[in-house]
Amino acid sequence: MNTKTLALPAAALLALAGCGTAAQPTPAASGPHDGHAMPMASAASTSGTAFNAQDVMFAQMMIPHHEQAVEMSDIMLAKPGLDGRVSALAQKIKGAQAPEIATLKGWLGAWNQPGAMPGDAGHGMDGMLSGEDLGKLRAADGRQASRLFLSQMIAHHEGAVAMAQTERAGGSHRDAVAMASSIVDSQSAEIESMKSLLNTL
Repeated sequence: MNTKTLALPAAALLALAGCGTAAQPTPAASGPHDGHAMPMASAASTSGTAFNAQDVMFAQMMIPHHEQAVEMSDIMLAKPGLDGRVSALAQKIKGAQAPEIATLKGWLGAWNQPGAMPGDAGHGMDGMLSGEDLGKLRAADGRQASRLFLSQMIAHHEGAVAMAQTERAGGSHRDAVAMASSIVDSQSAEIESMKSLLNTL
């Protein structure tokens, strides 16, 4: 599998540095929505909702990462005769990550930050599949497709866990850090489940 390592160009890092680490006004609450900016609240009156450059990077990177996981799951769910355990896993991944994409987009809108990193920076993340990798998944069927999906998704999840650990260590926004912790816990557990399932196929 041709996964890519986390290697952000200097331009992307400079752009993120421009976000600053000082407290910024953010929404008093967060949750899935349509991506429009939510009412802004005073950072001084909403302790724990200030954001920094790490929070912005986390959201900008996790959106395309999650979107690809949903795409991979859709590819599998469209295949006939799919192993029920693999089908259930794909449904679970799609059900968990699609709402998080909406939440992440909403935060960026509320923070008045770009919805994506400069250029192709977001596609250099750990665990991301290339177009060739996705093509192989689309072309595969039966047991081969299930095994390929599990192998690819294990690497994909490992990349997400690494990004979430970085956010958990350096983020300021309370809800973003909480999402990162949830990703670490849930996707780490799914990695172990996928490894066990892969051994049975």
